[in-house]
Amino acid sequence: MAGSGTKTVATNRKAFHDYYITERFEAGIELFGTEVKSIRQGAVNLKDSYCIVKDGELFVRGMHISPYEKGNIFNRDPMRVRKLLMHKREIMRLAGRVQQDGFALVPLSVYLKGPYVKVEIALVKGKKLYDKRDSERNRDAAREIDKALKERNR
Repeated sequence: MAGSGTKTVATNRKAFHDYYITERFEAGIELFGTEVKSIRQGAVNLKDSYCIVKDGELFVRGMHISPYEKGNIFNRDPMRVRKLLMHKREIMRLAGRVQQDGFALVPLSVYLKGPYVKVEIALVKGKKLYDKRDSERNRDAAREIDKALKERNR
C-alpha cells in the first residue's frame, strides 16, 4: 500500500514467511504524541503482532513502539493494545472472514502517509512447514538465476 508520498517505517517480514496473504487493507491507528514521535524515528517492531476484533472495534496487540527518548511522564506502555481505525462495515466484514477456518488478521507494515501514521493489515492464512520450505526453495532459485544473469551480462 505504501505508494507515492509515503515512507515505510517498519515491515513484518515474519508475516510474509509464515502466512499466505489473501487481502490487504489500510487502517489508521490511535496513538499518543510521544508514540508518533517514536514511530517517526523508526522505533517500531511488528514481529509477533496480530489484530483482533472486539465489540465491533479493531485492535492490534503485540506491536512494540519504543518509548520516546526525550519523553518523560507522557511515555506510554510500549506493548499496550492500540485501536485501529477503519469503517464499521469493513471491520464487520473482516470479523466475518476471521470466523472462517484458518484466517487471521496480521499487520504487515507501518508507514507515514503525509502527517498520518497508517498500518497495512492483511487477511492471512497460515502456511504449513512444507509450504515455508517451498517458498525458501523458490526464493533461493530466483536468487541463483539473478546471480547467473548478472554474471552473464558482464
